[in-house]
Amino acid sequence: MSVGDILQLVIAAVKGLTVSAVFVLVLFIGFCVIVGFTKTKKTAGGAAAVVKSLDERLTHQPMAYLPPTAPRGHADPLEGFGTRRGGGT
Repeated sequence: MSVGDILQLVIAAVKGLTVSAVFVLVLFIGFCVIVGFTKTKKTAGGAAAVVKSLDERLTHQPMAYLPPTAPRGHADPLEGFGTRRGGGT
């Protein structure tokens, strides 16, 4: 093999890797764009262009969010655990 043959082989390998990398990149970007456009479909329930939850998608009803002034109640996840403060039994 001469130097010219090795050079042609290296150039062909670089071209092949470049073409395959560009193909995979275009495929990935195309998939992301197509999936991104499906998010902008309007639902029958809401006026927003983006589906906010799976429940909205299935029931075709807009989500009923609580107002900021709604009472929240007591939230203590450790309530009932470790009620004894002392070291006794």
